[in-house]
Amino acid sequence: MSNSAATELGGKDAPKSRVKAKGEEVLSEKGLSEKGLKAGSVGLLGAVVIGISCIAPAYTLTAALGPTVSVVGVQLPAIFLVGFIPMLLVAFGYRELNNAMPDSGTSFTWASRAFGPWIGWMGGWGLIAATIIVLSNLAAVAVDFFYLMLAQIFANPELGELSKNLPLNIATTFVFIALACWISYRGMETTKSFQYILVGFQLLVLGWFAVSAFAHLAAGSAFDATAISPDWFNPFAVSSFSDFAAGVSLSIFIYWGWDVTLTMNEETKNPQKTPGRAATLTVVIIVAIYLVVALATLCYAGVGDTGLGAGNPENQASIFAVLAGPVMGPFAILMSLAILSSSAASLQSTFVSPGRTLLAMGHYRALPQSFGRVSPSYKSPSVATIASAIAAAAFYALTRIISENALWDTITALGMMICFYYGITALACVWYFRRRWFASVRGFFFTLLFPLLGGLILLMMFVKTAIDSMDPGYGSGSEVGGVGLVFILGIGVILLGAALMLVMYLRKPEFFRGKVLSTGVAA
Repeated sequence: MSNSAATELGGKDAPKSRVKAKGEEVLSEKGLSEKGLKAGSVGLLGAVVIGISCIAPAYTLTAALGPTVSVVGVQLPAIFLVGFIPMLLVAFGYRELNNAMPDSGTSFTWASRAFGPWIGWMGGWGLIAATIIVLSNLAAVAVDFFYLMLAQIFANPELGELSKNLPLNIATTFVFIALACWISYRGMETTKSFQYILVGFQLLVLGWFAVSAFAHLAAGSAFDATAISPDWFNPFAVSSFSDFAAGVSLSIFIYWGWDVTLTMNEETKNPQKTPGRAATLTVVIIVAIYLVVALATLCYAGVGDTGLGAGNPENQASIFAVLAGPVMGPFAILMSLAILSSSAASLQSTFVSPGRTLLAMGHYRALPQSFGRVSPSYKSPSVATIASAIAAAAFYALTRIISENALWDTITALGMMICFYYGITALACVWYFRRRWFASVRGFFFTLLFPLLGGLILLMMFVKTAIDSMDPGYGSGSEVGGVGLVFILGIGVILLGAALMLVMYLRKPEFFRGKVLSTGVAA
């Protein structure tokens, strides 16, 4: 390869390939290198199943349907579609980046290559922080539904109340996190086998719920029978822009997780093509599931704020816990099992993203190199996976002991971090492929227009949510010095990442000086 070609691939100072010496990696001319993960262990179907699992449709819907209806009413399907658009646009950008640079570091690696190490490090931090917070939340939900399931099986409501016992709750949460960590540590083949069963079950139950709800509508036995109207798909019918923005923010959160298909790109068959295709398929399948279940819920329960209405504040914590009995009759326990399996499956599959991002950051010396270790037996991230579990457990215990409001407000702030790192990655696609913008029609749409629009929409949502969350009434209503707790937690987590980045710069400056992973531009 000529020097000019090497420069195009890797930037001005792209490190050249070299013979591996003891204790160092072999770096390609792009600055990228393999990390020892088990290649070819996941195909297209397995990647899509893991992507759906990470999104956790059964858990996400039961938690998000009520709050979203309370904001946008019958325009719920329209908001789901609007939230789907930036996700799809960003997914196109992810696909292009993966085709050019399949690397388990995804947002961290791609933003580092496009914008340099500082923005790349913060992109990686956004992904890690978001997934650690979600891991703790998923474990908590799994514990709640675990005790609810026991109460239903043994017809003993007191068993369901055990989740409110704080020491027992925290101990059980630690057990769930440890089990999920153990499965993830055993590699993608174990993860894949575990997910086929749990994802298949939750999709079967969601389909059962939807069919039963439509059957009640047809039989005239629905709680608040409401016929589907074209107006439900009109986003401009939402009463105000603030309600529209809040609804879109919620809908963006419910799609989050599809990018797990990209973080395992070094372990997939055909790593240049399979992860991008899996990401696109996952997003399309999820929007179809969401629309069917949303329409079924609205047709059966309506949007009223009393009784079984989807707008009733008392139903918003878990809409399916309220509607499963009336809709599914004696089979309602299957919904509890589906939500438990959904949160448990997502808990396990979500470990894939932080484990592989931390692995990449350790491998490229943006973090201590111990994070770059791979299990010799299972060819999976070892230190990174265990560190993710410890961080999730510590975060849950700390926030739950301090205040349950702090835990749930951090989950609300999660939307800010999702928009932050998705937006950075989408713009990284635009900038990295800047020489291809006008080279072809395909290049214009997939390397410029689509990722640019998706990235800008998400970054605008980040700014809008940050401004709105300064209001003490946002989230749980908690505040510190007159500023909403959601804003303090969301911005605080990002600032914590910036502080850790400065510490790493002082300890390991070579990454931040571009000596390990160089900036570049696609030819």
